[in-house]
Amino acid sequence: MYLWIKAFHIMAVVTWFAGLFYLPRLFVYHAMSEDQTSRDRFKIMERKLYRGIMTPSMVIAVGLGVWMLVLAPQWLQQGWLHAKLTLVALLIIYHFICGAQLKRFASDNNSRSHVFYRWFNEAPVLVLVGAVLLVVLKPF
Repeated sequence: MYLWIKAFHIMAVVTWFAGLFYLPRLFVYHAMSEDQTSRDRFKIMERKLYRGIMTPSMVIAVGLGVWMLVLAPQWLQQGWLHAKLTLVALLIIYHFICGAQLKRFASDNNSRSHVFYRWFNEAPVLVLVGAVLLVVLKPF
């Protein structure tokens, strides 16, 4: 059973990261858009991505991760897992910051440039690198 849960956990994480990479990219293009038709289109795309894909994927990934820990609580004694869970917490915070940005765009209240969102888009890459290295190498 554990391996099935782990497989679906990985699928949910991949889907969540796809959204975490794509939504800030949409913010880049949205911040650059100059006509109302484009802005309206981006609002729809951003909302559907966040609510329909990213948030459900996050909930499933976290839920399956917790389920794995219930089945194998001995992992909680490993330092690498504490580091990974810290990265997951940061990723959840990033997810909700994306949601707040989405609301700013939805209300035509964005005050940040496309350059900001290009940098903002890099944060989940750092978390992904760290999490994968921790899970595969289990350094401590």
